[in-house]
Amino acid sequence: MPTYDYVCDACEHEFELFQSITAEPEKKCPECGKKKLRRLIGPGAALIFKGSGFYKTDYRPESYKKAAAADKSNGSTSSSSKSESSAKSDSKAKESKAKK
Repeated sequence: MPTYDYVCDACEHEFELFQSITAEPEKKCPECGKKKLRRLIGPGAALIFKGSGFYKTDYRPESYKKAAAADKSNGSTSSSSKSESSAKSDSKAKESKAKK
C-alpha cells in the first residue's frame, strides 16, 4: 500500500497517510476539521535492485558459463602472447628509426 501526501488548504497542515490505492482520498483535515484537504502528487517510490539477477547474462545456462570460462582462459593466454609480440615489433621499429 502506498503512502500519500496531503495538505490542508485552510490551515496548511501537511501529513502523510498510508492507505490503499483503491481508497477514496481523504477530505477532512485531522488538524482543523475543515473539508479543504487535497492529495499531493508525490515523486513515488524508487526501485531498489539488490544483488545479481538483473542482467540478461545472469540467467545463462551452466553450459554457456562453462564455455565462456573456457574461452576466457584460452583468450587470455593468446592475448598475452599477442601483446608480447606487438611489444617486440614496436621495439624493433624504434631501433630502425634510431639507426636512420
